Amino acid sequence: MRKIMIWFKELRPHFLLLTPITVFVSISCLIYEGNLPNLTDVTLVLIGTLLAHISVNVLNDYFDYKSGLDMRTKRTPFSGGSGMLVSGLLNPLHVKILGLTCMLLGLTIAIYFYFKVGWPVLILALTGAFLIYFYTDYLTKVGLAEVSAGLGIALMCIGSYYALSGAFSENILYLSSIVFLTTANLLLLNEFPDTEVDKVVGRRHVPAKLGFKRASYAFTLLELLSYVILAYLTVTRIPLLALTFLTVPLAFKTCKGVLENSDQSIEQILPYLGLNVKLVFSKLLLVSISLIIYKIIF
Repeated sequence: MRKIMIWFKELRPHFLLLTPITVFVSISCLIYEGNLPNLTDVTLVLIGTLLAHISVNVLNDYFDYKSGLDMRTKRTPFSGGSGMLVSGLLNPLHVKILGLTCMLLGLTIAIYFYFKVGWPVLILALTGAFLIYFYTDYLTKVGLAEVSAGLGIALMCIGSYYALSGAFSENILYLSSIVFLTTANLLLLNEFPDTEVDKVVGRRHVPAKLGFKRASYAFTLLELLSYVILAYLTVTRIPLLALTFLTVPLAFKTCKGVLENSDQSIEQILPYLGLNVKLVFSKLLLVSISLIIYKIIF
């Protein structure tokens, strides 16, 4: 039982909640458009996307350990690594094998949908696999950390929609832009505590390149942009998306706290990282709920 719990912690389950929430956005968009997805396919999509997310978590942990980053990191609740490798509880090779196995299993599900709905779903999955494998060792070192994370989850949103419908729509493309911005911002803020250590191993994410103060401005700008897109969609397409503006007070509190404390000690900004997690989840859930309520009413 202890060994099972160690492997479970290696998956970093508290980071996985974003995946079902993202898939829920895709399903809600389908329901809004009058398409009720097949339950078996929904289950396969959820399993496939969770496998992809587990893969990136586990491989990120492996590559961080190999680079020596985890040995230097002062852990916070928002640090990326699981701590299982540093503590010697797991064999690094076994962890790498798990990450690659999860990726291949996810691609196997994508191949099933390739035969069912066509090649675009496989292209999206292969792009996701590229981002997963090269994220830690390469993409974070060329200034693409936040873009890669946002794109990966946005592709998950679009890919889930396509796998369940066999088509794209303007609605899912707009909604995936919200997913992109919120995910990129989630990572951007979570990078703050480990920035100095990240610099040592050559990472060039936004806080490392711009410094905390300017990174806090970038965070606020991206947050504002997500609400601009939501406002546009509310006015032009889906009036009930106005429900997402219930999160504005939380967004204001988070941005204000980040801006005011970005040049203070890391301990002072940690509470706002927690608020940002709540903001991301509540915003995306309200997007989904708005779509379903609109369909029920109209």
